[in-house]
Amino acid sequence: MNDKLRILVVDDHQLVVQGILSSLNEVGTFDIVTANTCDKAFELVKNNSKTNPFQILFTDLSFDNTASDAILDRGESLIKAINTANYNIKIGVITGHTETNRVYNVIHNLNPSAYLLKTKCDATEIGFAISKMMANDHYYTHEIHQKITRRKIVQIQMDEVALQILKELPKHAKISNLEGIIQKNDGSTLKLRSIETKLANLRLDLNAKNNMDLILKAKELGVID
Repeated sequence: MNDKLRILVVDDHQLVVQGILSSLNEVGTFDIVTANTCDKAFELVKNNSKTNPFQILFTDLSFDNTASDAILDRGESLIKAINTANYNIKIGVITGHTETNRVYNVIHNLNPSAYLLKTKCDATEIGFAISKMMANDHYYTHEIHQKITRRKIVQIQMDEVALQILKELPKHAKISNLEGIIQKNDGSTLKLRSIETKLANLRLDLNAKNNMDLILKAKELGVID
């Protein structure tokens, strides 16, 4: 029986893998296996689940070497497959992806135990993540935690009228063109003064300098596409 914590690292860039292994070796003595595709990683998890299971899996989200016939083409697919199969393994993301909408979707829909960034994945960071994961807790690196917190706050503040305004605003040269388009819950339309007031409040909520900045921040937060 292997008494060491068994970790599977999944990434298709060898230099990144070496960096993660170096950080892990600074943290402690682990039984580490690597895979460079999501299909291979899933097979390793599956084939070892009964005899010598992994306790932790760290995976990237994007894979440049994915074959055309691959079943699992990215990290999200791998995490979903493992969750669906109900394998008893803690999953952490180590990636360069910081886009708020993608981060939010991964955390909200797939619930990984950790979300780390490659640029900050040193021994201290990954060691802390492992300790939290093994304690059945979650750990998101500071930047990711801030993004998720901000996204949740903004989502709470957003009502249907606000979303309509943010989606329609880029389509029109003048704010006055929105009058007669933006509807309230009862089906009636908002007057220009009410639209301007709503926009002012949205700029304040998102700390936007102007309406163009407002749209950019709403997109960055994943509120609109």
